[in-house]
Amino acid sequence: MMVIRFLRLQTLENSLRRFQIQPLNDIAFKREKRMKLRQIQCVCAVVRNGLNVSTAAETLFTSQPGVSKQIRQIEDELGAQIFERSGRQLTCLTAFGRGILPYLERIQNETDNARRIARELTAPGTGTLSIATTHTQARYALPDVISAFRARYPAVSLNLHQGTPDQIAELAAAGKVDIAIATEGLEHFDELVLFPCYLWNRAVVVPKDHPLTQIQRPTLEDLASYPLITYVFSFADRSKMTEAFARRRLEPNLVLTATDAEVIKTYVRSGLGVGIIARMAYEPMRDTDLACIDIRHLFQDEVTSIGLRRGLVLSPPMYDFIHRFAPHLDKLSIDVALLSQDTGKGKRLFKAHLPYLIRVTESRMHQGATNPTPQKSAQINAESRG
Repeated sequence: MMVIRFLRLQTLENSLRRFQIQPLNDIAFKREKRMKLRQIQCVCAVVRNGLNVSTAAETLFTSQPGVSKQIRQIEDELGAQIFERSGRQLTCLTAFGRGILPYLERIQNETDNARRIARELTAPGTGTLSIATTHTQARYALPDVISAFRARYPAVSLNLHQGTPDQIAELAAAGKVDIAIATEGLEHFDELVLFPCYLWNRAVVVPKDHPLTQIQRPTLEDLASYPLITYVFSFADRSKMTEAFARRRLEPNLVLTATDAEVIKTYVRSGLGVGIIARMAYEPMRDTDLACIDIRHLFQDEVTSIGLRRGLVLSPPMYDFIHRFAPHLDKLSIDVALLSQDTGKGKRLFKAHLPYLIRVTESRMHQGATNPTPQKSAQINAESRG
């Protein structure tokens, strides 16, 4: 009886094939080969981690062989290789991979958006908000914002990542963090939409008996005559500090760079050189042994911006956090910029607001500069400040 049933099944399959009708087991096999979200996730993770499969596996909480298997499966399904290989190493994207990647990333991003929306609908005011920023922003600009946000959303877990501007931009562009806050670096990534938040400038910090404290209005020549200590990114190519010295044909004596203003102040105290830091990083109640010298007349204002990945769907807590940090940014304005195909939309949309923000920002900064400029007006002229 079993033999007869088997023969009947074989006859049925042969008949189906003759009339080009797929038998059920073939249909099941085809279904197994369909693209899965996990496969797309693995491809995107590998690309975002510089083709390092091990690192991608760690971010996905899986094994390296598991990621490699998922990639092979999606390549089989698509009928072409996404990655070039040298032995077991992925070396670069193929032409096919470069063409298909934007679509895979779009699927991945929309999947992340769907999860975020689902969480907000089922458990509003919960989840995780990840922010990448510099030490200066984390230490001096964000504490009040984070305290107020936590009071409003106690069930939202905040993850704060510190790094250089380039590292911050890469994290946001790769979708590893929700929000990037920095002054430099963000504009180099087309995946990010920028929202300018406020202006700031620099100050010199020196021991109180330093000769520079006797100069009412220091010049670039004065600064260039001393060894300088400042941020890692301050003398990057085409930075405002680099351009300012270059215009005067001066070569600054840069002896130390750091990402942390506190580190800069430490080495100023040790006598290594003259520190140039963000003005907000000088704390007169703590830095009682240091003098702060205003040098805003020497350099153009810097703009601190928020960077968001294009197409990102924000949750209510994310909108709230951004609005607390930059009150001129509301939900409608953010959505318009994120949906725009113009990579400069965010910059142009909010440029007019920035002159008003510098006064708000400076009211939160610590006073105590050796030669401060009186702050009486609530507005400034955008053209006169560069």
